[in-house]
Amino acid sequence: MLGVCYYPEHWPEDWWAADAQCMRELGITYVRIGEFAWSRYEPRRAEFAWGWLDRAMNTLGGAGLKIVLGTPTATPPKWLVDEFPGLTPIDEQGRPRGFGSRRHYTFSSQAYWRESARIVEALAERYGQHAALVGWQTDNEYGCHNTVLSWGAEDLKAFRAWLRRNYQSPERLNEAWGSAFWSMEVRSFDEVALPNLTVTEPNPAARLDYWRFQSEQVAAYDRMQCDIVRRHSPGRWITHNFMGFFNDFDHWQVGDHLDFASWDSYPIGLVERFPFGDAERERWQDTSHPDIAPFHHDLYRGVGRGRFWVMEQQPGPVNWAPWNPAPARGMVRLWTLEAHAHGADVVSYFRWRQASFAQEQMHAGLNLPNSHELSPGGREAAMAANDLARLGELPATAQAQVAIVYDYEAHWITAIQPHGVDFRYPELVFRWYEAIRRLGLDVDFVAPGAPLENYRLVLAPSLPIVSDGAERALVAATGIVAFGPRSGSKTRHFSIPEDLPPGPLQRLLNSRVTEVSSLRPGVKVGISGAICGHAERWREQVETRAETLATFADGAPALIVEDNYLYLACWPNVDALSMFMALLCRKAGLSTIELPGEVRLRRRGDLTFAFNYGETPWRAPFSGQPLLGEPEVVPRNFTIWRS
Repeated sequence: MLGVCYYPEHWPEDWWAADAQCMRELGITYVRIGEFAWSRYEPRRAEFAWGWLDRAMNTLGGAGLKIVLGTPTATPPKWLVDEFPGLTPIDEQGRPRGFGSRRHYTFSSQAYWRESARIVEALAERYGQHAALVGWQTDNEYGCHNTVLSWGAEDLKAFRAWLRRNYQSPERLNEAWGSAFWSMEVRSFDEVALPNLTVTEPNPAARLDYWRFQSEQVAAYDRMQCDIVRRHSPGRWITHNFMGFFNDFDHWQVGDHLDFASWDSYPIGLVERFPFGDAERERWQDTSHPDIAPFHHDLYRGVGRGRFWVMEQQPGPVNWAPWNPAPARGMVRLWTLEAHAHGADVVSYFRWRQASFAQEQMHAGLNLPNSHELSPGGREAAMAANDLARLGELPATAQAQVAIVYDYEAHWITAIQPHGVDFRYPELVFRWYEAIRRLGLDVDFVAPGAPLENYRLVLAPSLPIVSDGAERALVAATGIVAFGPRSGSKTRHFSIPEDLPPGPLQRLLNSRVTEVSSLRPGVKVGISGAICGHAERWREQVETRAETLATFADGAPALIVEDNYLYLACWPNVDALSMFMALLCRKAGLSTIELPGEVRLRRRGDLTFAFNYGETPWRAPFSGQPLLGEPEVVPRNFTIWRS
């Protein structure tokens, strides 16, 4: 159930056997290697140096470790970049993003596709049936460092080809993009320019299609690697390690051809990356927010069709956030058990030993950089291994009663044309997730169009484009379905629907939106009725024949219901959102428990896990002797009961 990321090329070869033995003694079963080693595999074109990897894999496998081998395409070597300078990405201002770190390629480079296929095939041919190899990781963290959207000549060439396939004629493209506006019409696809470096805002329909195009490039590139690996490495699984709060490509598309999803869990680093206010950042600075890691566990369990790994687990301070505090004692152990509670097959720590050189030398590992001395996080990993051994085989993860529809296009649409600078789709979804988990409920994430019939409550915090498949799924839903602001507000081509928002949802909600307002910070619009509080950031003017459950201060509908469908016409504050979730649960007949802000529950089969991120004990309302922990859940710790 535990793994670690290891870089044998970083350490003296006479350390490898001792490292492998120490891993086994610590309770580690899986080891990921090789994802950044292209320059060691192939120092010069077609001159492969496999001997060191042969020995490393034999050493690790000989110690009883199961190997996950990464394809090395996140770091093309210098000789390859010199040979094909067009493979490097170009930033939105037209500047090259060159060699010297990682992810220095654009997905649109045909030359890089060929070179990627060549190195993946060479690697898979040699090691695909190695006795110790159990699985593969493709590339590493697609899109990291803002590298999905590239703006160069290779990208323009590929984008024009994508437009030809999707629109067939310039006339259809002009119609779809509304190019009559500002005289933006083109006479051929060769006249299409990239939607950047314009005097003012580019055409939002063009920008959305460009995001779709680049997202599909990522998925196609990953599928190319998966096809090669499966051909040469039968019986081994394939995954990719996604990231936290990253929405620049559609993860559902990439997940379709993986055996399961993985993600890289850095809970404290993500506190600095998420748009929290100062008070929340300070509150969670050394524990993380209690919903950051679980949010992604649940999301990637969905992307992985019920299975996921944590491929990289934070074991101590990281190096890449604006501030990088050490985790509070107990949190590495807590995060490990929490991932398993949410269904993780394996939690793999990054990394075995802290690097003493290069960009990540300030990033902790399970061992200090000097040799084989465990770090504080390493000691907690040993404790977690003991916990998991005591629990034995964990029961299967059951489907939750609550689903959240997660739509990557919703992020693109609201980022392209936010209307208010603080309307951030990932933040809205996170706050809905936080509010429902404060009621003690488990959550599944589903893609737009996924079946919804078996969920008692379905949440769509915002669903701007309602595709035909999504509409069918929503119509077929048998539970309570709740929509948030901007749902049904756009067509596929980034236009306002002819019959006004919520577009296809009008027949479910018996309502239409006639006006929207973004609210600057400090502006609050009161809400009263079935829920109370206020709207912030965003509100809508709704005309409705449905039942009004709550109104704004001016008497306009804020929350409406038609049959089992509800629409909340604003971005609610904490109080209003909490009352909204409680109302939805009552309508759905769900049993809830109001939790403190620091405590969360998760069920896995007949096991109930309670996690305390706070500084004070919490008395859980469960009877019987816990399997692990105390009846009073102590700070920075957990308790597990069997029902």
